[in-house]
Amino acid sequence: MNLKTVCDKGVKHPQRKRVGRGIGSGLGKTSGRGHKGWGARSGTSRRPGYEGGQMPIYRRVPKRGFTNARFRVDYTVVNVETLSAFEDGAVVDLAAILAHGLVSRSAPLLKILGDGELKKRLTVRAQKFSSSAKAKIEAAGGTAVLIDERGAESAAAEAQG
Repeated sequence: MNLKTVCDKGVKHPQRKRVGRGIGSGLGKTSGRGHKGWGARSGTSRRPGYEGGQMPIYRRVPKRGFTNARFRVDYTVVNVETLSAFEDGAVVDLAAILAHGLVSRSAPLLKILGDGELKKRLTVRAQKFSSSAKAKIEAAGGTAVLIDERGAESAAAEAQG
């Protein structure tokens, strides 16, 4: 803490740095720009990734292979044991799971995995089920309803059921 910060009185914007105001200020003479060179001139700006003439990292790192990251479909993943928080006979979908606070939303689509046990009869609506999850839900007397991206029952689900 110094006298300057004591006198601020909670000012929203801090005072701007004043350069070229004498040697004692710490930013006198060359005003923090060094001696000569590109950065010392007016109107200079370096492009993002510039490393002072050194070969930049984006050129040093090899670019090989294929990534599916742009086209990957992300799911909010929930295990069967998590669904035990719901009461018997409930309809479980992503909105209900988020309302219960069982997961923090990571993606708009829901996938149910088969880790754990389920002893309650639930109607579970999701975009994807693992085979073990579907078997556990149906073994407990519930139903696993396959829905599409918009939340409507998909044609594949109607054909199976």
